[in-house]
Amino acid sequence: MVPEKRKLKVVGAAIAAALALAGCAPAGYNAADYGGGGAEPAANAVDATSAPEDDIVAEDDDAAEEAEAADKAADKEKDKAAEKAKAPKLDDDEITTELTEAPVKRMGNAVTDQDGFVLYRFDDDKIKPAVESRCNGDCAKVWPPALTEDGKPKLKGVDPKDVGTVTRADGTKQLTIGKWPVYRYIGDKKAGTWKGQNVGGKWFVVNGDGTKNLTCLPKISKPVAPPADDDEDSEESGGGADYSY
Repeated sequence: MVPEKRKLKVVGAAIAAALALAGCAPAGYNAADYGGGGAEPAANAVDATSAPEDDIVAEDDDAAEEAEAADKAADKEKDKAAEKAKAPKLDDDEITTELTEAPVKRMGNAVTDQDGFVLYRFDDDKIKPAVESRCNGDCAKVWPPALTEDGKPKLKGVDPKDVGTVTRADGTKQLTIGKWPVYRYIGDKKAGTWKGQNVGGKWFVVNGDGTKNLTCLPKISKPVAPPADDDEDSEESGGGADYSY
């Protein structure tokens, strides 16, 4: 037979364990009265230094996002460096250093470059979903693109927010107005002339916001021929055979 005192200790220990596992105690409960020291079972112990699992996952996600953003920024810088490296060096006379919206005889206001030559836009170019110049090869010989190295020409009468650049197929940068790439025309022999207006039904004098200037619209004409072997005299030898430019 178990002594009464031993029974009480066993019962007290059982009650203490039950109360500890339940995580609460009745009013006035004192673990010492039940033979317990008040310590929680090891299974219920919480490491104060450990973070909740959700917080750890969130921190890992943040770190991954930061690393991904850093990688993208590094790739972007590499792309810029590669693009700059492959872009051919421009001569001073190839660079358009100024865009001016000024009155042009019989056309009203139009955009001209630093030499007073009228600039044009091309209907075959794209501005959506991305800007793209589609005048290359012989086309670019007849319609020299308004090139830039820093994309910061002097502006007069043209809003800076309307001016941008597009990278051409050869790596050079071309100025855009209202997202439209702009060009000169070799058929214009003097500043202020606009013989390129409505050439091929696709070329038009450009306004300061990139829209077409249709103040004076002559009949559709044929473009001049591209220079043969850089011989400028060939410009006078009739029109170009390819109406795409």
